[in-house]
Amino acid sequence: MLKRIFTWWNGATIGTSLFSWRNGSGVGSDSLGNAYFESKKPINGQTRRWVIYQGANDASRVPPAWFGWLHHQTDVVPTELPAPRPWVKEPVPNLTGTAAAYRPVGALERGGNRAAATGDYEAWSPN
Repeated sequence: MLKRIFTWWNGATIGTSLFSWRNGSGVGSDSLGNAYFESKKPINGQTRRWVIYQGANDASRVPPAWFGWLHHQTDVVPTELPAPRPWVKEPVPNLTGTAAAYRPVGALERGGNRAAATGDYEAWSPN
């Protein structure tokens, strides 16, 4: 219970949840469980939109369609869109800093061994 009151990095605190239900209306949720809200009253002619993450607060966990809706690029709620084409892949979260991050050959995390230079490099030297 204390974690829900004081820690914002593990999802929404109780205050954020109460604010969202009082000042906004729930619009929908995505496949990751994130909940999306829109303010009831427009400010300067535009409504405010926000997301409450399910789990870690990581902006890369917002799918592209919901990103467009959050940033007013479209007014169509993604739950009302037709099903995605079969060739569209699921979005991948940012894996930087995790064990699943991309490590190129020669990176210290992969042993630091690089392939030998091919010999086609010639260092520049002034006359």
